[in-house]
Amino acid sequence: MSGRRRGTAIAVAAVLAGSLAACSSTSTPTPSAAPSAVAPTTTPTTKPAATCTNPTASFAPAPNELQGPVAPGSFMEQIRKRGRLIAGVSADTLLFGYRNPFTGQLEGFDIDMVRAVAKEIFGDPNKVSFKVVTYAQRIPALNSGAVDIVADVMTINCLRWTQIDFTSEYFRAGQKVLVRSDSKATGIQDLNGKKMCVAKGSTNFDNLMNFPKVIAVPVDDISDCMVLFQQGAADSVTGDDTVLAGFLVQDPYAKVVGPEFTKEPYGLGIAKPHPEFVQYVNAILERMRTDGTWAQMYRTWLRPTAAVPAPPPALYGRRP
Repeated sequence: MSGRRRGTAIAVAAVLAGSLAACSSTSTPTPSAAPSAVAPTTTPTTKPAATCTNPTASFAPAPNELQGPVAPGSFMEQIRKRGRLIAGVSADTLLFGYRNPFTGQLEGFDIDMVRAVAKEIFGDPNKVSFKVVTYAQRIPALNSGAVDIVADVMTINCLRWTQIDFTSEYFRAGQKVLVRSDSKATGIQDLNGKKMCVAKGSTNFDNLMNFPKVIAVPVDDISDCMVLFQQGAADSVTGDDTVLAGFLVQDPYAKVVGPEFTKEPYGLGIAKPHPEFVQYVNAILERMRTDGTWAQMYRTWLRPTAAVPAPPPALYGRRP
């Protein structure tokens, strides 16, 4: 690849990254720009083990949950009285949660998920205040009460169930790697000894413990990886295939390789004191699966070249 072409790609990505990371008046401070150099670490921080029978099992929707006004005394009533839903989201995950550089509005699959919840509570999908959070900020934002819900390509797993609650699964992704288009690598197994950029606070970072010969380059924001990758400070990027698909839009000289080496089921995060809100949102998701809303969102944001897949089935059985 010529230096001129590479420079063009870097310039385009820098403009997009700057536009997408811009923060609204209702959001938390935007994460800082990617550093020009990051000290790599060969071993991600080990987290305590947690087990559960089935991490994607959530609380069953209460019967007739969406018929009539919200339940008196419920968390939904608190939100309604406040006049807006407060949601933690990404502003730089193309296709799922990003700021449109032309309109300045947040858009994407996750953003539409939040708007569906607001529409059910208020009858108006626009009664939402978005707070932009990094991966590592998602759980603290819920537990501090800074946000009511998190919709940010968040993987459901047993450890996170010990910290917050999740809705039923609404999207299924998998972890892959992104490399330069001239790379001979066919998957993560070919990247031993190479620098791989990954976001802190993500399951992607934790999963690298299974690949100790890969040199992890951790950053606060996954969007920082695109900058480091194009600067040559990282040889590759790892993340969910949904996120890497957005990176391919930014850099035509990159490619995603190999089969997925993890399963990443996404759920909407809600703080543990509010199980009734989980049940309420699960009722919304149940309806979206059956009335065509989920399929329409998939067509809008993922633009499939084949038939739209069925949404992940809901699993219940967990007790609040």
